[in-house]
Amino acid sequence: MCGRFTLSQPTDAIASAFNLSQVLPLEPCYNIAPTQLIPAVLYPSELGERQLQMFRWGLIPAWAKDTAMGAKLINARAETVSEKPSFKAAFKRRRCLIIADGFYEWQRLEGKKQPYYFRLKSSQIFAFAGLWEYWKSPDEQIINSCTILTTAANDLLRPIHERMPVILEAKNYELWLDPQVENPEKLQPLLQPYQADLMTSYTVSTKVNNPKNNTPECINSL
Repeated sequence: MCGRFTLSQPTDAIASAFNLSQVLPLEPCYNIAPTQLIPAVLYPSELGERQLQMFRWGLIPAWAKDTAMGAKLINARAETVSEKPSFKAAFKRRRCLIIADGFYEWQRLEGKKQPYYFRLKSSQIFAFAGLWEYWKSPDEQIINSCTILTTAANDLLRPIHERMPVILEAKNYELWLDPQVENPEKLQPLLQPYQADLMTSYTVSTKVNNPKNNTPECINSL
C-alpha cells in the first residue's frame, strides 16, 4: 500500500517535470497523510493543457452518502481497478498524476513497526498513478478527492511490504492523462512495479509515525 509520502521539491522543478505553465505555491511536505490536500496533475480536455489541482487524499465515490468512505480508499489495487464500483468510472475518465519525491513503508520487527523511506536514486520528482473523483454533499459542497494505485512490490520493497505504489515512467504520462483513452487494455500495461535498481531506501525515525511531524528530520537516515 501507500499510506505516507513526501513532496519537498521547489515549484519550478515541479513545473518543469510535468510541463506545467502554472503551479500553485506549495510548501515542502515531509509527511503527507490521508485526508490531507495533495497536488496532482490532470488534463482537462476543455483547457487543452495540463493543470495542477489540489485533491483530498482518499477517494470519495460520487455515490457515497458521506465523506467517511474516503479514509478507506486511499489506495486502489491496479489489478482490479477497472472492475471495482468505487474506481471503475474514474479509471476510465478521471486519471491523474500524483506528485511525489519519496514515500514511506513500514516493516514489522519484533512487534514494532520500523519505517523505511523510498525514493529514486536520482532524487528526482516522480508521479504515482492516481484517480480522482468529485463528490457533492447534500448541502451542495463539492469535494475533489483522489487515490493512489498500487501493485505488487519490486525486489527492493518486497522484504518490507508486498505492495508498492505505481510509479509511472515519464514517457507514459501523456497516455495516462489522455481523457480520450478509456480502454483498460491500453492502460493496464502501465501499472507495473517500478525498476528496483533505479530506487533506493533506508530506515528513518519513527517520528514519521505521527502525521503532525512534518520536518526534514522525517527523511533523515538513521
